[in-house]
Amino acid sequence: MIRHILVVCVGNICRSPMAEALLRHELRGQEEVTVESAGLGALVGEPASEHSVALMQERGIDITAHRAQQLTPDLIKKADLILVMESGHKKAIEINEPETRGKVFRFGEWLDREIADPYRKPRQAFENALAEIDECVSSWVERIEA
Repeated sequence: MIRHILVVCVGNICRSPMAEALLRHELRGQEEVTVESAGLGALVGEPASEHSVALMQERGIDITAHRAQQLTPDLIKKADLILVMESGHKKAIEINEPETRGKVFRFGEWLDREIADPYRKPRQAFENALAEIDECVSSWVERIEA
């Protein structure tokens, strides 16, 4: 049973905070499931990017309290499912923490997608990333709720 989901990107200020919030929102009826996020090279303590915050606010979801955190062995151990944005993230985690094999998947696994990093790009890049994340959330919610 999946009780703890960890969403991972690089800085933990763009993609993973949006994905974390959307997953949490879609799974809101399942109190036993927790969702959090972290970064492979997190900008520790930094808030979610301005565009991420704005896009989520437009959906009625507040991520202003988000603060980036570094991916740690403790977070990895706690997680039943680790969702990453790119294949390279999966490789990096599995190389450093071999025991994670079998619980690390791309966020876009079921749609065969990589979610491009919008960091330091115009708002349109964030909108594109969020559209991809949105589609992928549905594919994961179906599997988590099953």
